[in-house]
Amino acid sequence: MLSREQLQEALKKAYEYARKQAKESGASIYYIKNDKRIREDANGNQFELIYNADGKRREIEYHE
Repeated sequence: MLSREQLQEALKKAYEYARKQAKESGASIYYIKNDKRIREDANGNQFELIYNADGKRREIEYHE
């Protein structure tokens, strides 16, 4: 059985691998950061995803 630290390290490596694969294929990755939905394109540009009451998506440039 893996320890908590080993599991966290394995998850970190899996995340880094998935991120690398997405970047190489030109795909965006999506995640939650600071309670905001973020789309990061293959060039590393980050956009906050905002949905209105009708479910229409809008993207604005994300700054930390």
